[in-house]
Amino acid sequence: MDAKALIKKCLINDDSIKTHPWAQDEYKDFIVMRHKSNNKWYALIFEINNQLCINLKCPPDLIPVLKEQYPAIKPAWHMNKKHWCTVEVNNIEPTVLVELITISFNLTAPKKRK
Repeated sequence: MDAKALIKKCLINDDSIKTHPWAQDEYKDFIVMRHKSNNKWYALIFEINNQLCINLKCPPDLIPVLKEQYPAIKPAWHMNKKHWCTVEVNNIEPTVLVELITISFNLTAPKKRK
């Protein structure tokens, strides 16, 4: 999978947008997927060591289980390792990847009023 296909998977609904928040050369290709409504990130797409990766938010109790079950899931690169994990995109089953993107999207979505 390439970055364009990954971005497409991350554009879950009309509240999803792709942004390039950094102008510095070393980060210019990094893509932040966020909610339009609250501006919160739910994914960071980047390449490290020629490996397409995505940082995703997960419940803290789920991250150790995921890391144990899937070698492609690592401690989050450059983010809070309690709430975020890094996924090597091309080393994990596509269905698992989509599920993790959905979890991250839902965790960061605007809270619904009661």
